[in-house]
Amino acid sequence: MRHMRDVHTLAGPYAMDAISAPDRARFERHLSRCEECAGEIASLREATARLATAAAVTPPPALKVRVMAAAAATRQRPPGQEPVASARSRPARSRQSHPAFRGRLVLAAGAVAVAAAVAAAVVFGVSNGGMRDQLGRAQASSQQVAAVLTARDAAMMTGAVRGGGTVTIVMSHSMHELVFTAAALHALPASRGYELWLIGPGGDRAVIMLPSARHGMTGPVVASGLRPGDHLALTAEAAGGAARPTGPMMLDVVL
Repeated sequence: MRHMRDVHTLAGPYAMDAISAPDRARFERHLSRCEECAGEIASLREATARLATAAAVTPPPALKVRVMAAAAATRQRPPGQEPVASARSRPARSRQSHPAFRGRLVLAAGAVAVAAAVAAAVVFGVSNGGMRDQLGRAQASSQQVAAVLTARDAAMMTGAVRGGGTVTIVMSHSMHELVFTAAALHALPASRGYELWLIGPGGDRAVIMLPSARHGMTGPVVASGLRPGDHLALTAEAAGGAARPTGPMMLDVVL
């Protein structure tokens, strides 16, 4: 029975392609006869697609022109032959076949994207303290989101928001964190916003005022410090946020 529980916990890493080759083979044998895991894999992949859509940013129209101009002004290296590796220096197997490499790839992709953004900022003359701080926060947030999504005990749940909209939550009890995203929330006036809460035996804790929706998606945001008995709640509050919930609970999810 314990073996079966251990196999079920591989659903999250498998959905994110962050799993070693032996665990992948073991989980795929289990997956062929487990409808519960097949459904969870489909839900997790849908959640990651939503998170990617929510984080998407449309580049400015002038960006292509600037990139092409920078490429035209950059001296190109002449073609040359790649050095032939000797038998002594040639690796015995590809790094991509190493069990730990695939797991690192998930977080490395986020780091590369942020590094590219920093390089573009320098090329186009917009690198400054504020930009570096913003990119640093984006990198930390992306890594935090990826860590929750690839946790061995990652579990996903969905819910409906009173007044319109749906939410997707991916939670890791071992990390005491969750990732929250929402779709099609009812638009509020500029003087009000949606505030996320953790409500439990220890009292009400404000998590964050949700950012403005992009392409109909809100988030992803991370809630940390989960405690036994916590609920995740959503209310509409004044734009500056509230110390305690003042409006009706538009969402109340038992964690």
